[in-house]
Amino acid sequence: MCDQLLLTVEEAARRLGLGRSFTYEFIRTRQLPSIKVGGARRVLATDLVAFVQRLKEESDGDEI
Repeated sequence: MCDQLLLTVEEAARRLGLGRSFTYEFIRTRQLPSIKVGGARRVLATDLVAFVQRLKEESDGDEI
């Protein structure tokens, strides 16, 4: 992972392999934390990693 601490929603979406709208939905429902810097919405890189880990843990019990 890159050393960049704050990501735009578009950058976060790209790293997740998801669309921008889907990523904003995760932010809106507070599943993916974000912060406001001025008028811009940003996602902490560490929160992105934690989000993926939570998704993985939640899906570990799911059947294929």
